[in-house]
Amino acid sequence: MKNRRLPTIKPSVFSSPCKLNPVVTKDRTFPASQEYSSHPTGNTLSAVLQQYIDSDTPFRGQKIHAHILKCGLKPNTNISIKLLILHLKCGYLRYARQMFDELPRRTLSAYNYMISGYLKQGQVEKSLSLVRRIFVSGERPDGYTFSMILKASTYACCIPLPCSLGRMVHAQILKSDVQPDDVLYTALIDSYVKNRRVSYARNVFDMMLEKDVICSTSLITGYMNQGAFEDAEEIFRKTVEKDIVVFNAMIEGYSKSIEFASKSLEIYIQMQRLDFRPNISTFASIIGACSVLAAFEVAQQVQSQLMKTEYFTDIKIGSALIDMYSKCGRIEEAQRVFNHMHRKNVFSWTSMIDGYGKNGYPCEALELFRKMREEFHIEPNFVTFLSALSACAHAGLVDTGLEIFESMARDYSLKPRMEHYACVVDLLGRSGRLYQAWEFVKAMPVKPNSDVWAALLSSCRLHGNVEIANIAANELFMLNCNDRPGAYVSLSNTLAAAGKWDGVSDVRERMKIKGISKNTGCSWVAAD
Repeated sequence: MKNRRLPTIKPSVFSSPCKLNPVVTKDRTFPASQEYSSHPTGNTLSAVLQQYIDSDTPFRGQKIHAHILKCGLKPNTNISIKLLILHLKCGYLRYARQMFDELPRRTLSAYNYMISGYLKQGQVEKSLSLVRRIFVSGERPDGYTFSMILKASTYACCIPLPCSLGRMVHAQILKSDVQPDDVLYTALIDSYVKNRRVSYARNVFDMMLEKDVICSTSLITGYMNQGAFEDAEEIFRKTVEKDIVVFNAMIEGYSKSIEFASKSLEIYIQMQRLDFRPNISTFASIIGACSVLAAFEVAQQVQSQLMKTEYFTDIKIGSALIDMYSKCGRIEEAQRVFNHMHRKNVFSWTSMIDGYGKNGYPCEALELFRKMREEFHIEPNFVTFLSALSACAHAGLVDTGLEIFESMARDYSLKPRMEHYACVVDLLGRSGRLYQAWEFVKAMPVKPNSDVWAALLSSCRLHGNVEIANIAANELFMLNCNDRPGAYVSLSNTLAAAGKWDGVSDVRERMKIKGISKNTGCSWVAAD
């Protein structure tokens, strides 16, 4: 390798006849195989820019643009596009857009580069604005343009986009002379899956002559999210060349359901028998499956595997282990993992606080909540506050809970969500302050949902307050009478405890007429 100077930029490269001084960069090393003449042409300068674009330090190539600007020169189209790509590679969208706007004629490739740059930084509106300009300018989009529009359509959950954008693009592809390739098929399937139109994704998948593992994985994810496990299994079986990602899709999909979580363990074992090594996503999903199954012994084996990998110190894995051990009732194990974590984020702290609260250690949960904020200066999120409020409810610390609730908006600018209001109602109701809870519900800035009324009804049952129980139950019945069979049972039990047997009969008769029945309760117990 040799250190070379950039060659002198001659006026002939540009349209402006300005005398140039040599551009020198002392810190750039070029491959020895690349020879540059001392009198570069446009092709030579283009090659130099390409060297920077392909390098790990593209920002150094911006010196060329700086020199051009100092001399007041106007680069030709080819050099302008290279500079545009260089700025995009550096992440400077503003400079890239400046080069784009200064182009005398904006080519389709320039549009594609700019749209791609906006999408990579999540600026979907600006990327779609350029797409509209393509059609206005008379340019004909190619397969790459369509694939990027499809990628933009997957952001519908973040910004307002037409729900049928993917279908509109698909129609345009069919009308145009663009020949679909693997990239375009993959983009179509991904767009349909992420917009919850899995049946359309399957139609595209079935049209493919050669089905690759990327499309299979995307379709499996879509089916799993809809609970269509048999369809996901069919695609998985037909995938000839499997990789770690498709196995992860199956494991993660199964892990979210109590009924199918055990299949996650089967796929996990099968994967390793085929010599696929679990990665961080695999471990996170299988730990989630252990949480759902409360499979403590299996979880210990997974942790033993983890300790032999570089993933054991990862924050995501640590938080998942804390949550899993907490759900298995092994709070000491969760605490041990938490204490041995080298780095902790808000999710780690929240998992431990929630674990303490749900396992009957509310005071420890609130002490950890205090340490998190005051000693480690980590800002709590919505879930952290929910865990802290729940701990206060279990400990009967009403004033502390109300102070925590008020601090959400006051100290952290977090607008309480419906679950936080429900937790405060539960906090007040458990302590017997039913009328204060009722006043709190009436003063809510948003309309209470069924969770809020259910919390109030549950407290009324606990303390035998028939008056407020009737109000809460009626509100619940108006919101969703069939989705809350427990509300009927709770009201019936409250009336029975107060000796109001006529009311009990009336509630039972109403349930019978509407065909409402409460599912039988059950518990999970680990067995050898």
